[in-house]
Amino acid sequence: MHDLLILSRRAADYQRLIAAARLPDLHVIASADADVSAADRFEMVLGEPSLVRTALARLTGMKWLQSTWAGVEPLLDPSLRRDYILTNARGVFGPQMSEYVFGYMIAHERKVFEKYAAQQQGRWDPAPPGMLRGKQIGLLGVGSIGASLAATAKHFGMRVKGYTRGSEGCADVDTYFHGDDRIRFAADLDYLVSVMPNTAGTRHLVDAALLAALPPRAVFINPGRGSVVDEGALVEALQSGRLAGAVLDVFEQEPLPADHIFWRLPNIVITSHTAAISFPDDIAPVFIDNYRRWIAGRPLRYQVDFVAGY
Repeated sequence: MHDLLILSRRAADYQRLIAAARLPDLHVIASADADVSAADRFEMVLGEPSLVRTALARLTGMKWLQSTWAGVEPLLDPSLRRDYILTNARGVFGPQMSEYVFGYMIAHERKVFEKYAAQQQGRWDPAPPGMLRGKQIGLLGVGSIGASLAATAKHFGMRVKGYTRGSEGCADVDTYFHGDDRIRFAADLDYLVSVMPNTAGTRHLVDAALLAALPPRAVFINPGRGSVVDEGALVEALQSGRLAGAVLDVFEQEPLPADHIFWRLPNIVITSHTAAISFPDDIAPVFIDNYRRWIAGRPLRYQVDFVAGY
């Protein structure tokens, strides 16, 4: 018998979904509280990294942790134990991210905010909208989420550039860029979208040099990680008019402080880390598949490298 601890604010939902799968030899305890009793008995944990970190020192019997998030930053501190297999949630956030990114891109092209402002003022606004067809999107990161964005871009007739560490596995990307080729990557983009993970190598990848290489018409969209952006450089680019606008879901400090200048810039949309939510109906199948692999002695999917951070 394998003992599973579900540690999540949606613990009851996860328990229901896992019970419906009728997994063999599995005993489940579900809790929304990290202060769970007899924590040392659990061989495996399905949980939110922030809650798991609180209980990590007491989860001495844990051999495998399935994160309910794609990002696992709370568990990557070098001072924390790493004597277990860590898997994250991948392959499930692409559709949500596509809705988010292309929702705001369409709103920009169709001048949704401007048209609504004119309506509120009782002012007829015949300014013609733009369209996504023929525009160029640059994807910082072409993992599973980036690949989903690239496929959606092709649906709208867009051209796609991809910037990655070295992989070139997505057929929907027209041109790939790597390493020091960031400036050429940014040239002539209409939209720059960051879905990079939070690692030492991606910190402040979106810096003054990259932003300066974008044409003034470009819009920057970040539903990925706040650490990827040099926020001071982004403020300067937006205030000076060197960048048309930004849609920001994530930030270096969250919640974003009330006195942060981002709140006061007219060409920013702030969405408060809601671009892609971990819904139990999406995440539970990832655990279920990995559990079947675990009991069969097969490698688990989506294993995280503690050093690389993803």
